[in-house]
Amino acid sequence: MGNDILKGLQVELCKLQDWLQQTGERAIIIFEGRDSAGKGGMIKTIQDRVSHRVFRGVALPKPTREESSQWYFQRYIAHFPSAGEVVLFDRSWYNRAGVERVMGFCTEAQVQRFFVNTPNFERSIVSSGITLLKYWLEIDQDVQL
Repeated sequence: MGNDILKGLQVELCKLQDWLQQTGERAIIIFEGRDSAGKGGMIKTIQDRVSHRVFRGVALPKPTREESSQWYFQRYIAHFPSAGEVVLFDRSWYNRAGVERVMGFCTEAQVQRFFVNTPNFERSIVSSGITLLKYWLEIDQDVQL
């Protein structure tokens, strides 16, 4: 992406930041994708010209023993935005259906419960006034190299 295009997009992010602060709106942006797909780089690029207090990046590690004993979505809710904030999740609750399932960190029953509960969970997020955006990033090996 050319520098002029990137600068123009960063100006738009600054305008969005000002608007968020004025209106108190809230948003969650989820970046999903395979390892090395550019999730962290995308979040860093977004945060380059805006306040990290407004555009807050969250990359949660493996759940602790305590978190593993809680309602699955609970650890994510603790990071949800307050008025005037955007939370940028580097992976999200979709880990349950992807990484956790593949790595054997959860049971098949937990995965099935996740599939049943997720649509209602996300409807609750949106109905509370939070804008929810989800992106899947994928790049090929040539770009990675």
